[in-house]
Amino acid sequence: MSDDLRAYVAEVGDSAKSFKVHGFVRSVIRAVGFRYFKVEVIGGHHLNTPGAAIIAPVHRSNLDSPLVAAACDRRFRVLAKESLFANKAASWFIAALGAYPVERGTADRESMRVMRGFLERGDALLVFPEGTRQSGDTVGEIFDGTAFLAAKGKAKVIPVGIAGTGEAMPTGTKFPKRTPVVIVVGEPIDPPGADGKRVPRSALADFTETIRDALQGVLDEANQRSRSRR
Repeated sequence: MSDDLRAYVAEVGDSAKSFKVHGFVRSVIRAVGFRYFKVEVIGGHHLNTPGAAIIAPVHRSNLDSPLVAAACDRRFRVLAKESLFANKAASWFIAALGAYPVERGTADRESMRVMRGFLERGDALLVFPEGTRQSGDTVGEIFDGTAFLAAKGKAKVIPVGIAGTGEAMPTGTKFPKRTPVVIVVGEPIDPPGADGKRVPRSALADFTETIRDALQGVLDEANQRSRSRR
């Protein structure tokens, strides 16, 4: 990935115009998408927790990112595959929405460094702890990446459970069907190392399990509320 692309994306993402574009897109999703999916948001105020924060949803569908983004008043940063930035117009648009390019299949340490930089300056970051899309009512295996970012960026982790998006738009689907969606946002979790001390690997592993337990809790609540609406 070229330094020119990174610099361009960073410049666009910090521009005043990008925040206006983000606000407009968020309004459209709320007006159209929320009505179409009859979205119910529980605990949504936690998404607006000030300061460095990692918004950590379960991942069941491509609908997860835009719906969670629309439920949040803050604009968050998110990693996106580099190929999405190939077209200049598309590159400007997704950069304005807060996306930053990452090289898939590589240890892109530069992108991770940038994400830590976003957190250190007080931004919000979207990270799917499960990584790729999963299915079912059980949170999949998660790795220490989210815990590592939280510790390094001194960021609170905000667990988000989502029910209905997997049914609305499963893998391979081109157009979503009208299925009610429930989003449950849990209370922010303080990161390890908040006292400034070095965080050992064992503490990261423990925090990863804390995140997984919190995710399972909000996912269970989202599923329960979703079933009660049917």
